[in-house]
Amino acid sequence: MSVKVRIPTILRTYTGGASEVSAEGATLSEVITDLEKNHQGIAARVLDDAGKLRRFVNVYVNDDDVRFEQGLETPTPEGAGVSIIPAVAGGC
Repeated sequence: MSVKVRIPTILRTYTGGASEVSAEGATLSEVITDLEKNHQGIAARVLDDAGKLRRFVNVYVNDDDVRFEQGLETPTPEGAGVSIIPAVAGGC
């Protein structure tokens, strides 16, 4: 299944500056594997050493936060939009 993945500015060095790339996979895990195949280094920024989503990276399939769905096993239907959004902290 082909999906469009929106890449945040901080990860665009891995995609040659592209803000959106295509990836293949029936689940989020497969999409991340395909991203890594085509854009080496990006998976390490999204996944921790145990292969789970990093704590401060939010991922959405369409408008659904995968943490409240099936995590890395969340289905990614044909034409879905996947958004990788690093958490922002700060303030006073």
